[in-house]
Amino acid sequence: MRKYDCIFFDRDGTINHDPGYISKLKDFIFFEFTISALKLLASITNKFIIITNQSGVSRGLIKENDLLRINDFIMNELKKNKLPLLKIYYCTDHPDHATDRRKPGSGMFLDAARDYNIDLSNCLMIGDSISDIQPANNLGMDSMLVLTGNGKNHHSRFSKDNEPTYVSQNILTGAKLLAQ
Repeated sequence: MRKYDCIFFDRDGTINHDPGYISKLKDFIFFEFTISALKLLASITNKFIIITNQSGVSRGLIKENDLLRINDFIMNELKKNKLPLLKIYYCTDHPDHATDRRKPGSGMFLDAARDYNIDLSNCLMIGDSISDIQPANNLGMDSMLVLTGNGKNHHSRFSKDNEPTYVSQNILTGAKLLAQ
């Protein structure tokens, strides 16, 4: 079993259902297997960080206060389950006016590495899209594409030099693979 300095996660489609822009806490629903998966993954790291694009804010579809309520809920649920979530980094950039913080940019990862003294070369990123896997690969991290959310649609779109390290049906099957 490989140990990681930190495991990064995308949010929508990776740890929760993704019906589109989630603008209210009542619409945020973890996958039924998320907490079990995170408990398994906690055996291979003591640091979790969520890295999420939330352009719904800049598009006027989500109020930032509502996004912060959802983030607080996630933090509290993971804390209640004794899971090591350090922080949720989010980027509200519109894709047409994106900075390097918006995935596939690496800005949020670099901020996290600086804030928590993380060795990115000994980390894993788990997500459901090319924009999750690409920055991980660019930063020398391991990566896992989950086939939930957008994963099935993105799986066949990877180029030979930008493939994920692992591909898994969902975060739980991926956790079982890694925790062996």
